[in-house]
Amino acid sequence: MNGGGSASGWAAQSKRRRCGGRAPQSGAALAYAGAMRVLLVEDDPMIGQALVAGLRAAGMAVDWARDGLAGQSALADGAYAIALLDLALPGLDGLTLLQRARRGGVETPVLVITARDGLDDRVAGLDLGADDYLVKPFEMRELQARMRALLRRRAGRAAALLSAGSTELNTETHEMTRPGAAAVLPAREYALMLALLERPGRILSRAQIEERIYGWGEEVESNAVDVLIHSIRRKFGKDAILNVRGAGWLAPKT
Repeated sequence: MNGGGSASGWAAQSKRRRCGGRAPQSGAALAYAGAMRVLLVEDDPMIGQALVAGLRAAGMAVDWARDGLAGQSALADGAYAIALLDLALPGLDGLTLLQRARRGGVETPVLVITARDGLDDRVAGLDLGADDYLVKPFEMRELQARMRALLRRRAGRAAALLSAGSTELNTETHEMTRPGAAAVLPAREYALMLALLERPGRILSRAQIEERIYGWGEEVESNAVDVLIHSIRRKFGKDAILNVRGAGWLAPKT
């Protein structure tokens, strides 16, 4: 996956995040459609690559900014459900980035990931607007659990289950259940169902779904969404996802 190496690099990347050169949607649209879209601001290539791979495997779309200025530009876009922020960044340090973002009205939850383990560093990060603080090295499972907890709190939910009508989705195990059917969903199918079940009855267009489940630089086949929907319907029935002709798809409320 390509990351934005600078603020100008991020801006260029944001204009062509999908094949076909589609421009990104507005921040407001992505804030809904991309409820599990993650911004990673990390300059270490090995750590960044490992985090991108792990988060994508868990069904998240990840955009990776590799310096503080690129991270500041991306975070200001307002398109992310959560940001993972290193502190020791070239161009602009993480604490300054965080302070500017909060002063600028950015409300995206921020989870600081850093090797700085001193009490003063943790207090400074939290006081400047971080929502959680995780010291490197850490296990991917703990990072994902903390991310899920932040997202549940933001959505006003305490439990890991999302439900609409007869459909339930466990956000920890990725298991989906409907009467007579249960299966652990592959990453992209999980991401799609998560987006639909967060707002049951609300239509998502093809473009919104693509923005939701693919990160910068990922190739998107023209029928990719159709293939995912067909696979889910084959497992759980045609009424698991309803089509609104010419508009998109939704998860039924009842």
